[in-house]
Amino acid sequence: MEVTNSTFDELAVGDGIEVSRLVTARDVELFAVVSGDHNPLHLDPEYAATTQFGECIGHGMLIGAFVSAVIGLEFPGPGTVYLGQNLEFRSPIFLGDTLTIALTVDSKHPKKPWVTLSLSVKNQEGKEVCRGESRVIAPTQKQTVKVIPPPAVELLDHDSPRLAAPAN
Repeated sequence: MEVTNSTFDELAVGDGIEVSRLVTARDVELFAVVSGDHNPLHLDPEYAATTQFGECIGHGMLIGAFVSAVIGLEFPGPGTVYLGQNLEFRSPIFLGDTLTIALTVDSKHPKKPWVTLSLSVKNQEGKEVCRGESRVIAPTQKQTVKVIPPPAVELLDHDSPRLAAPAN
């Protein structure tokens, strides 16, 4: 797969993108492994059932990771560098939610290729679950790049026989 960026000069205030993403148990489990956030609210259905949410919820920062993927791969795309991000979590995300991530060019710096993108993330019911802004350095040169797929990852349950000690 190849992706092409939008350069600073091509971006105009008001331009934007919407991308939808399904929140899966695998997303949450992989995020827990990578981030080290093993909060039982995200991973333990029995524990989560005793909370105000009644079930497991996704990590708020998983939304930040989804936003990063949109910025780095789609809008503005390859060559974009993060300067900063703020996120205001308004509602939990649940496994099975379909999130629509909307990024819109809010402002452009007059002398540097800095862009501020407003962010709104809504679930399948249209409820805003997160909002904020991203500040980036937009690419100044047009690029089309090949996207290298990530390595395969296998998740094993704690009680998996493959994790058991070998028999003597």
